Amino acid sequence: MKMRRLLNLLKYVFLFAMSFVSIFPLLWMAVSATNRSVDVVTGRILPGTYLVENFRNLAAQHRIGLAMWNSFRNAITATIASLVVCSIAGYGFEIYHDKGKDWLMRILLLSMMIPFAAIMIPLFMMVGKLGLLNTTTAFVLPTVSTAFMIFLFRQSARYFPVDIIEAARLEGMSELGIFFRMYVPIMRSTYVTAGIITFMNAWNNYLWPLIIMQSKDSIVMPLLISNLIAGYVTDYGMVMLGVTLSVLPTVIIFLLLQNSFAEGILSSMR
Repeated sequence: MKMRRLLNLLKYVFLFAMSFVSIFPLLWMAVSATNRSVDVVTGRILPGTYLVENFRNLAAQHRIGLAMWNSFRNAITATIASLVVCSIAGYGFEIYHDKGKDWLMRILLLSMMIPFAAIMIPLFMMVGKLGLLNTTTAFVLPTVSTAFMIFLFRQSARYFPVDIIEAARLEGMSELGIFFRMYVPIMRSTYVTAGIITFMNAWNNYLWPLIIMQSKDSIVMPLLISNLIAGYVTDYGMVMLGVTLSVLPTVIIFLLLQNSFAEGILSSMR
């Protein structure tokens, strides 16, 4: 019994230590947002009293409200578009199964090996010729359909009860009705998982907005954060506050939906 208690104690100590190591950067970031730049540089780990001053400096020197709005608009639009397109594609790949679709799925999975930098220039030229620079449409287009999201929904659709589909067809329900009224509610956890991943990727996207968002009115949070450290003198307190504001939305969304996120990941791995 004593040995078992000792092992349990060591296990919890190890888990606590690893959890602290994982969360410490976030804690230090939030604490640094309340300190002066010199305190951040010297490694102060105690909260300060300069949060309001850092926010005033940030709001006075940069368009933080516009950047937050643009990021929310782009990320939410990209998330909704990706969920609709990728879920329909994943559902179709699995429910309407044939060998041709299997080969097409293999080709899609191979596309995951191509880095975004390799297709960035052709995408930029296409967006420029269409006159879509500095628009949400240009931001959303590369993320509307991704191989990973289609694969995620396809894996989840494998465990969707086929008997329900057959029964609905016998009752005269249309294919779209089966999808939206039966498949979507049952696969809620998969939609939550895909939504969190897509939103976080869109929110933190830096390279693509850097290329297509050429107007000051289209600035997003990752670009604003990079501008905070682009001058000759860097106010690290203001930088930490900007990073904290940028991280908060994704952290809040993940904490609120973490149970459904874990359930969706498990359902796609069965």
